[in-house]
Amino acid sequence: MPKSKRHKGLLKRIRVTKTGKIRHRSAYHKHLSSHKSGKRLRQLRRDTIVSNPEAKRFEKLLFRRLRGRTQPRSAVQASPSPEQRREMQAAKAAEQSSE
Repeated sequence: MPKSKRHKGLLKRIRVTKTGKIRHRSAYHKHLSSHKSGKRLRQLRRDTIVSNPEAKRFEKLLFRRLRGRTQPRSAVQASPSPEQRREMQAAKAAEQSSE
């Protein structure tokens, strides 16, 4: 059976965040901006996050599960801050030196 390939056109248009959400560029921002208000242009400048039904469709195109799509944000484990990482390494070093 042939290998499943990811949709290359979709891969070029999106970025998957660490929490598994999908970011993409807003439509209506490239040209004809002279009649659009400044507020509207500022809001279009931000990357938007795909809704859950669309993320489900993207999972099929990308052949991968997207973390965080159905999980609450609190369930996704955050990376430790540099200070926390230093404390963990110091504790681990102290533990190894005591042995």
